Amino acid sequence: MAAATAASVAAAVLRTQDEALREAFPEAAVERETRFLDEMQARRVEAEGVTLGSRVVIRYTGAREGRHVGTAYFDTHVVRTLAETILVLVDPAGRVVRVEILSFEEPPDYLPQERWLDQFEGKALSDELSLKRGIRAIAGATLSSRAVTEAVRRVLAIDRELRAAAPAPPAAPPGKGTP
Repeated sequence: MAAATAASVAAAVLRTQDEALREAFPEAAVERETRFLDEMQARRVEAEGVTLGSRVVIRYTGAREGRHVGTAYFDTHVVRTLAETILVLVDPAGRVVRVEILSFEEPPDYLPQERWLDQFEGKALSDELSLKRGIRAIAGATLSSRAVTEAVRRVLAIDRELRAAAPAPPAAPPGKGTP
């Protein structure tokens, strides 16, 4: 029984954070930052219709040749009763570059497919970034759809607040510095 439990836990991890960061920022310097949202920032994030579990934010910024190329956030949240962790990669303008699921503890049938995650690419924080608007739900996995969409909204709201508080380093020229 212990072996089966260990195998199911190991199967829940699809990719490590280090692997995801290496792919997100190829040939880039990556810096880990711990930031703290003040009370007003936290309120503005929650005003986007998301729950903010903590005001402590860890983010990873990528730079190539001294130019900011993007920011990666890891968001761990409960889908139904079990956790998933996703990577949300954000460009210097505050748009989603990529969403990737790194761990998923719910039954595999509820795991969103990569092609579903692709619909977040290029999206910015707006009313369209929600189910029944600009994001299609997953048939039979509504809770997974809802959890990922809320996590992406939360990350973009946090990113917006942190960029407004302290401007990021200069962005790379178009076409040269995308993550």
